[in-house]
Amino acid sequence: MIKKLEEFNKYVAIAGFRNVKINDVNNFFGQVRKKAKDTDIQLFDAKLIAGWEHLYFAVLNALRAFEGRLNISNSLAVEALLYASAQRQISKAVDLLGIKPESLHVAVLVIAETKQGANAALEIVSQLMPGERDDNVLELIDEKVEDIRRLFGISDLELEAKLEKKGLEKEALIDLVIEHVALLVTRR
Repeated sequence: MIKKLEEFNKYVAIAGFRNVKINDVNNFFGQVRKKAKDTDIQLFDAKLIAGWEHLYFAVLNALRAFEGRLNISNSLAVEALLYASAQRQISKAVDLLGIKPESLHVAVLVIAETKQGANAALEIVSQLMPGERDDNVLELIDEKVEDIRRLFGISDLELEAKLEKKGLEKEALIDLVIEHVALLVTRR
């Protein structure tokens, strides 16, 4: 999925991969960044990603933080990780949502100046990624719900208050994750 962020004149690409095995995460990141110049790329352990919207809104908040000079990191990719995890500390954000050698499903986030740049960077990641492209790993499935609620501290009461009608629990949870992501800026 590639979307234009009109307000910032940038493009964001979000993709998923399954059956991934990256033994040396730092080396992998180095290869990706070396080949995909002029783009910001972040990789996430997809087991705690609540849909593509989770990462999309993390990017929007990161860009707003840079625009308002409220950014915590000097890197847009790292700022997106901070927002996606709703953490102020980079090391904690990496521990929570960063990829590790045991990560099996990976979410990829690319931020580029042009649609062609986003496509090219995503193609580079796809070629280097030791796994299969499958955007379904981004989806909020039942197996992710409890871990995501725990990560963001979402209580039964908070979920019930957000829930408009039965059967829409996952949509309500995604909305709450996006709200928690947006609230990072208030924690100074």
